[in-house]
Amino acid sequence: MPDTQPLFIEDAYLSTAEARVVAINERGGILLDQTCFYATSGGQPGDTGFLERQDGSRIDIAATVNGLSKAEIIHVPANGQAVPDVGEKLTIHIDWERRYRLMRMHSACHLLTVVCPYPITGASVGENESRIDFDMSEVVDKVSVTEELMALVNANHRIFTQWIDEGELIARPGLVKSKNVRPPSGAGRIRLVCIGDDSEVDSQPCGGTHVSETAEVGAIHIGKIEKKGRENRRFRIRFGDQPK
Repeated sequence: MPDTQPLFIEDAYLSTAEARVVAINERGGILLDQTCFYATSGGQPGDTGFLERQDGSRIDIAATVNGLSKAEIIHVPANGQAVPDVGEKLTIHIDWERRYRLMRMHSACHLLTVVCPYPITGASVGENESRIDFDMSEVVDKVSVTEELMALVNANHRIFTQWIDEGELIARPGLVKSKNVRPPSGAGRIRLVCIGDDSEVDSQPCGGTHVSETAEVGAIHIGKIEKKGRENRRFRIRFGDQPK
């Protein structure tokens, strides 16, 4: 299958774009020459939205996933949708409200890894709640963790991306916070998501979408900390102020 140019890599705020259909796979999945739809990866769900045809009709997209490689981005139509023609030009629209919540939440997850600098054993980004599992035995208080998180949010640190080569990542193993998962290799370069003007708050490999400054995350709190095994803690991040 042909590769798709991932527009979200350089501009997470791009909610619509022009695209051309380059293939329809055996399951009816739609592949485009370029897209702003993020495909499920790294714990972040893929985008939903719709493809607008030139006659004004629309094809609702229920999910976005990768094919055999990250370069193959498949737009999965909802049941009963029309199938476009190969070569057809479309205007693509992501569900921006949902995407923006995921961007805010994914950025909040990165902030939590700053407050809790322990190896990550699992993570899942959600629209209303996310979770991160840490390899840790220490007992921490959810209220104090929330206070530290909100201090980072309110400081309004810049969030940006930069690229390094794979050799630099090997030389700086501390950039990888996951205990069991390594960034994909072979592309020659690695994308970092950085927080702080000079990455002084954080820097870690990530292909997801994020807001451009920490204040955009808004009010968040730790809803629950669960013990998952002798040395594993699951933190649940939720939008809104800490309940009294």
